[in-house]
Amino acid sequence: MKKKFKLDELDCAVCGAKMEDAIRKIPGVNDVQVNFLLQKLTLDADGARFDEIVRLAQAACAKIEPDCKIVTA
Repeated sequence: MKKKFKLDELDCAVCGAKMEDAIRKIPGVNDVQVNFLLQKLTLDADGARFDEIVRLAQAACAKIEPDCKIVTA
């Protein structure tokens, strides 16, 4: 399943790259792209576990940039 999300409070392109790397390591993630300029996250992951993967991705993002939130686009 592939879905796009808006990123609120993503302040740094380097942080976006770190988030991308962290999310990519989550089991079930096929591909992830963070676009700093557009403040977008594109996630391609296992559809059966998609909601769980989104929660894990949010946790990974919060470790890197605590104010950043993943919201439905």
